[in-house]
Amino acid sequence: MTERYDCHYCKESLFGKKYVLREDNPYCVKCYESLYSNTCEECKKPIGCNSRDLSYKDRHWHEDCFHCFQCKRSLVDKPFSTKDEQLLCTECYSNEYSSKCHECKKTIMPGSRKMEHKGNSWHETCFTCQRCQQPIGTKSFIPKDNHNYCVPCYEKQFAMQCVHCKKPITTGGVTYHDQPWHKDCFLCTGCKQQLSGQRFTSRDDFAYCLNCFCNLYAKKCASCTSPISGLGGSKYISFEERQWHNDCFNCKKCSVSLVGRGFLTDRDDILCPECGKDI
Repeated sequence: MTERYDCHYCKESLFGKKYVLREDNPYCVKCYESLYSNTCEECKKPIGCNSRDLSYKDRHWHEDCFHCFQCKRSLVDKPFSTKDEQLLCTECYSNEYSSKCHECKKTIMPGSRKMEHKGNSWHETCFTCQRCQQPIGTKSFIPKDNHNYCVPCYEKQFAMQCVHCKKPITTGGVTYHDQPWHKDCFLCTGCKQQLSGQRFTSRDDFAYCLNCFCNLYAKKCASCTSPISGLGGSKYISFEERQWHNDCFNCKKCSVSLVGRGFLTDRDDILCPECGKDI
């Protein structure tokens, strides 16, 4: 007696009929399509056993339904993009959504290299130096007046030259006596330390840090012998070609401050009237 070979679901005989195996179980075509066929995203009908099932991100289409949402051309075996869950051919997607080149105004196709700067996009070959017209690529550049320049061209055309080293100043220069300097070139005449960002003064048109200027040119306090800079509005006392810091102008004996008060002298010493009444 011949063994029966029935549909796993409806139990009807499959002898002489088409069937589909799923997990080693046979199903008649009708049952298989009813139980397991995917629904087409486009026409909402089941994708039967005799149809090609095209899938993308857990969504399914009949082969004839797998086309561009806008131009309706078939996307079978062709590159495509998606926008808001709609399928689009590369051309329609580019025309509708891709960036436009800031220079030539043409579409920058998906997958092609593009350059971006401050919200604008360029084809790689369109992103060129305004002066030499060479592609900038990934090299450094400097924008000016809505144009982009490679660094060598910018320096030749626009950059000021440092009065010290004669080389272009591209960033963060210093102006002294109406002349441009690199920060690294603007140094103290005495100690050669960089002056940018700190207080300094000058003598005979040469710049000095405060320490060097005081050590070289400032008068010395008659009491502590340290330099009196007089810079920045600091006060000092001067008497008979001698100078004192305000804080050093004190009675030699009792150390009371004599600033704004009468005083007496005893050779090189200064005394308050009380201590000097016996001299």
